[in-house]
Amino acid sequence: MRAGDDADFREFARARALALRRTAYLLCGDWHLAEDLVQNALVKLYRVWPKITRRGPVDNYARQVLLRCWLDERRRPWRHRERRDGVVPDRPSPEVDAGISGSLLHALAEVPPKQRAAVVLRYCAGLPAAEVAEVLRCSEGTVRSQAARGLETLRDVLEHSAERSA
Repeated sequence: MRAGDDADFREFARARALALRRTAYLLCGDWHLAEDLVQNALVKLYRVWPKITRRGPVDNYARQVLLRCWLDERRRPWRHRERRDGVVPDRPSPEVDAGISGSLLHALAEVPPKQRAAVVLRYCAGLPAAEVAEVLRCSEGTVRSQAARGLETLRDVLEHSAERSA
């Protein structure tokens, strides 16, 4: 890679890493995994950087790569067999880091992956439906229906958790 491309990539990574990390956290619900996902996405972006920068802005492509990294991570069989018996003592409070309530994060974890991706990109990242459709590689109608179903699931989970706590 040329020095100019390398410098451009470093600047992009510095500018977008925190936003990508927050998006990854909202997708997976784990700060450590979110950091790994962003790192994997940045490695994949670095490999094709000169080619993708010729096409124009890379923000949507970066989100798409991040989303694919998350979906790939969910498909790994060892992830599902992992035993989580203990409590991690150094886990930060989700409200502090994400700027979003813990109950909403728990409810978001109950939403199916594609619906969660649509909700996170549409409402948390604030992207228009057209950009979300580009990232998810689907139509705008699919984005709207997935986001609506995801919001409905969120409402149901939050209502049931409120009923249990009352």
